Amino acid sequence: MNWKKMVAVTLLAAWPGMALAADPIVGNWVAESGNTVRISACGSAYCLKVASGPNKGKEIGRMEGSNGSYKGTIMNPEDDKTYSGSVTLTSATQMKLKGCAMAIFCKTQNWQRK
Repeated sequence: MNWKKMVAVTLLAAWPGMALAADPIVGNWVAESGNTVRISACGSAYCLKVASGPNKGKEIGRMEGSNGSYKGTIMNPEDDKTYSGSVTLTSATQMKLKGCAMAIFCKTQNWQRK
């Protein structure tokens, strides 16, 4: 076997065990309400699920994007209304989440990494 084939076989064999770095949005975040929201990969998107408080277990959004900039939908768990949303990571430990109705009426929250 020549060296190119040997390298290819070695890389293919190692591929399943290689850990891919998680996107910076993945993790636990503390919302302005004080509740924790867990963000994790779900298919090609990132799902936001309440991890503490009265709405624990409720999925409240889906975002697509990468490297600190995401767009999708966000739901207010208190009234189940859904809004267009965006997330911008302002640092490794802070994010700005924005939800808008009709692209005019918007509210922004700052979340902290837990």
